Amino acid sequence: MDLANCPRCGKLFARNFRDICPNCMKDIEREYETCIEYLRANKGATITELSDETGVSVKQITRFIKEGRISLYNAPNMSYPCEVCGTLIREGNMCDNCRARLRKEVRNATAETGRDHADEKKTEGAYQINHWNKDKK
Repeated sequence: MDLANCPRCGKLFARNFRDICPNCMKDIEREYETCIEYLRANKGATITELSDETGVSVKQITRFIKEGRISLYNAPNMSYPCEVCGTLIREGNMCDNCRARLRKEVRNATAETGRDHADEKKTEGAYQINHWNKDKK
């Protein structure tokens, strides 16, 4: 039996299939049901309205969306924050701007790494040639 502290409430529990204790799991299920009931009655709600009206955190609602438990299909105004900048999005983890910036940074880092390796090879070759010439004298 694997004992762990619940990351949500801090209580010690016997971990089975879940990383949170049974009491917190029940709380999360209640929060989910509360959100679903509110959304059935208020299809045009935003994530902020849903959070304010149900008392469920935006972070937890975002988890429900990413787990596929809350569908954005019938919720035209529902979106969740980009993990980088907080801009509201409807799919993925990042908004288009943050995704483009990340791609650019990766390209730049890759290009710099390529130049560094090319410089190392030039230096190694020059060293080896100089070293070889010294031996011939």
